[in-house]
Amino acid sequence: MNKDNFIDESNKPWNARTAGIVQHDNIYYGKCLIGGSLACGSTHLIVTPLDVTKCNMQVDPVKYKNLFSSLRIIIHEEGSRAIWKGWEPTILGYSPQGALKFGLYEVFKDALSNLVGYENSQKYRGWIWLSGAAAAEFCGCIALCPMEMVKVKVQTSVPGTFPTSLIPATIAMNANRHLTRFPYGSIVPLWSRQIPYTVTKFYFFEKAVQMLYTHVFTEPKSSYSKSTQLGITFAAGYLAGIICAIVSHPGDSIVSLMAKPKYKEKSIKEIIQDFGLAKLCTTGLGTRIIMIGTIAALQWWIYDTFKTSMGMGSNTRGGLSNDILWNNIFSSSKI
Repeated sequence: MNKDNFIDESNKPWNARTAGIVQHDNIYYGKCLIGGSLACGSTHLIVTPLDVTKCNMQVDPVKYKNLFSSLRIIIHEEGSRAIWKGWEPTILGYSPQGALKFGLYEVFKDALSNLVGYENSQKYRGWIWLSGAAAAEFCGCIALCPMEMVKVKVQTSVPGTFPTSLIPATIAMNANRHLTRFPYGSIVPLWSRQIPYTVTKFYFFEKAVQMLYTHVFTEPKSSYSKSTQLGITFAAGYLAGIICAIVSHPGDSIVSLMAKPKYKEKSIKEIIQDFGLAKLCTTGLGTRIIMIGTIAALQWWIYDTFKTSMGMGSNTRGGLSNDILWNNIFSSSKI
């Protein structure tokens, strides 16, 4: 029987929003927005010291050579509070970005699945994950960009040359828009950083979960405790985070370098030519792998914990949440 044409007992065609155990209505999507905001805002705030260090390593690799020496230099020259510079624009930028990234990912996945039909949604599941993640992050970056530009400027400016508090820093950025390119001057490099990052994070998280439940935790998912399932979420998130840190690092370096006075009037191509592609891909990468691996793992863990506590099911599904009922009906189908 063609699953695309299957009609359930209510005489309704297959719908990705209603095919699973938990219905994906507007309340569900709203909760996903809240969960994404909590996951991204809190995790980026926690790793602010790593972010400050990484950004300085990117803009001045001669002075800031590695993680621990860079931390010591920053604390010695500016005081212990300096490693928390930019925490306000961090939480104000990444909270709405996370809401859109996680919330719209769920929306776009369901919409794309319905667009192509059940069979194609299974056949091209990976492409649906990729497309949904890219579209969600495209929107998330629009919410993030202004505060990201403020954050990077605060974190990388020579001490005493730029305000470090949120409101004065934002006013200064806006007053010098011809130089800072505020509020959307960094949107293209931000997209070049965040879209590969999010596509990789979501896709490889889904694949990692699928792999863990196929080859390591081979019993039915329901037989494992909630803590075990959340542990699987964390492990899959960290594995995905390592990969997405590598693929998104060049874009992240460009965003940091654009805040440096030397590159104010230069295009992205000129920045790459001057700084060097190899350095762009490797400077500060080790610190960013630690930072992004931790962020990705914690984000998925917080988001999954939130969804579980709200009765929305778990993300440790490998893309299978909306297919459970159909796989029970069509037991001969292999996912």
